[in-house]
Amino acid sequence: MDSIHVRAVSPPDLTGRAVELLAGDLCVLNLVVQPGAARHPDGDALAFDVLAGRANEVLLGLHGLGLDSRGSVVIEPVDLAYYGTAAEAGRRSLGRRAHAPIWAAVEARIRAQRGYAPSFYLYLVVAALIGAVGIVTNSQILIVGAMVVGPEYGAIVGVALGLDRGDRGAVRRGLTALVCGFLAAMLITFLFALLIRGFGLQSRAYDLGLQPVSHLIGTPDFFSVVVACLAGVVGIVSLTEARTGALLGVFISVTTIPAAADVSVSAAFEDWDKSWGSFLQLLLNVGVLVVVGTLALRAQRAAWQRIGRRRAGRGTD
Repeated sequence: MDSIHVRAVSPPDLTGRAVELLAGDLCVLNLVVQPGAARHPDGDALAFDVLAGRANEVLLGLHGLGLDSRGSVVIEPVDLAYYGTAAEAGRRSLGRRAHAPIWAAVEARIRAQRGYAPSFYLYLVVAALIGAVGIVTNSQILIVGAMVVGPEYGAIVGVALGLDRGDRGAVRRGLTALVCGFLAAMLITFLFALLIRGFGLQSRAYDLGLQPVSHLIGTPDFFSVVVACLAGVVGIVSLTEARTGALLGVFISVTTIPAAADVSVSAAFEDWDKSWGSFLQLLLNVGVLVVVGTLALRAQRAAWQRIGRRRAGRGTD
């Protein structure tokens, strides 16, 4: 994302200061001011583009004026733009900051991931049921499918963002969604597994104790921690850079949904050791993803702030 387009509605008493802030910034382009043109909310209409590396500071400046609370601010990505020489001075002033993430957009993507509508719980239940079928049939393809369907990572990163921003409400809502969602998924999957056992629908290999999929899921170890840590880092970076392909890789690399499914399936078949192991696997992966996600967010913010301070220091020399 080379730049973003911002549309704003400004109360008339703030417009002068807002225009002064924007017009004096080399990285703000195509500034348009239309006094009294906006309705709902009423005010002056502002529109401008800003180079991505400067967007955080510009948006923070508008927030400091109270434009987002007294008026409105809408941010749109720009897929293609030709600024010509108008943007050259701004790009030179940014240096490495030209590639800085736009934190308002990052947080918006994370908030979009953490929707806890009824469909969140439906997806969780369906994913666990698909995982249960994969376990009793020893089908790794179905396990991968269950991981892709599962929506739990959105709640996990929502908790991580809440911890990073000190938002207790977001942390509480995310944890509640995870606990209630996984409990509902495991209960329904347990009943489904009892049905499978009652009618003898499990594979013969599973009946004979040849359960490679279940064994892998139900034995948390050092490598489980390593994969969860790496996936946590990649997940946050992919959300920061809006790379959906990498985010999909996170979904299919961490054993959360399969572990929840195996808790229920193993319990239904009275394999208590494996059920307990899968429960530990679930707690381990969710906990590691939350902690690593929070640390990764903070590390990225700190790194880009340091780059910005270095660039500003060189600019004043």
